[in-house]
Amino acid sequence: MILVFDVGNTNIVLGLYKDNDLIESWRIATDKDKSSDEYGILIHQLFQYSGRNLEDVEDVIMSSVVPNIMYSLEHSIRKVFNIEPLVVGPGVKTGMDIKYDNPKQVGADRIVNAVSAFEKYGGPLIIVDFGTATTFCAISPKGEYLGGTIAPGIKISSDALFQRAAKLPRVELVKPGKVICKNTVNSMQAGIIYGYVGLVEYIIKKMTRELKQQDVKVIATGGLSTLIASETKHIHIVDKTLTLDGLKIIYTRNKEERKEKIATEIELREI
Repeated sequence: MILVFDVGNTNIVLGLYKDNDLIESWRIATDKDKSSDEYGILIHQLFQYSGRNLEDVEDVIMSSVVPNIMYSLEHSIRKVFNIEPLVVGPGVKTGMDIKYDNPKQVGADRIVNAVSAFEKYGGPLIIVDFGTATTFCAISPKGEYLGGTIAPGIKISSDALFQRAAKLPRVELVKPGKVICKNTVNSMQAGIIYGYVGLVEYIIKKMTRELKQQDVKVIATGGLSTLIASETKHIHIVDKTLTLDGLKIIYTRNKEERKEKIATEIELREI
């Protein structure tokens, strides 16, 4: 089995794959202050809770947008599984041509999503990831990563409104059903959610024009993707496992080289 880690600013999502099937997934809070031992205990508990055996994990792959958590997390994986995790970054084969001015600046999660979406749906594509930030990524018909847009996430926008306006309360992110609202809570919910739908639709339309392609598919992923997608016809597919599947795809593309590298390391240790 292959264990994948999608390390985001708010959550770490773990997925356990048997062959190409996702058989378990877990979500834990990203905590920069946790030690490697604390993360190790969490991983033990997740496996125990689901009735899975740690010994069944053959390898681990990770992508991260939180550099200062990686030392603890990688160290915990070494202790729990006795495995050096494969971390998506320079030197890892993705199979995707990155057309960014500086490819190293593209977040690993965006590349993983792009690899996954092109493999699963073909191109041209727009990928919208509703995370801590909302990212929009454009993929060419040939599978090239062309670039994209980064916007504040819907939760960040909601929290900013609560924190900076003294008389406005924190509200639950649910649709009020209308925009002519009769109370403050519903008024805020309408502004946050329907206003965000407008942002998403405008960027998708503008990005589609810039792609200059027919039949551009729009794929959404991330925690609030279903909420926003339910209010717009511009999002065609909601794929909640897009990032996890992308990690598994990238692992498969690096599997043989990784096996050779591990075999070489074992031989050197035995000399």
